[in-house]
Amino acid sequence: MNAIRNAGNYVSSKTKGGAREASKEANKQVAKDPNVRTSTRLHAAGDAMKDKIHATGHKREADVHKNAAKHNY
Repeated sequence: MNAIRNAGNYVSSKTKGGAREASKEANKQVAKDPNVRTSTRLHAAGDAMKDKIHATGHKREADVHKNAAKHNY
């Protein structure tokens, strides 16, 4: 039963990490765009950094759930 829960949590964390990664890339593009106001570019750059931190956390969490499912914790 725990293995099934951990597998579900793995998929959930992996999906969240992928979504944050996509958001980070979109924010990076806005931050690089010279046609956008400077304040918007700075805000997008800050959001990209936050997204990177969250994506890394979700990926780490996914790895924990994956190992727990493998070893049936």
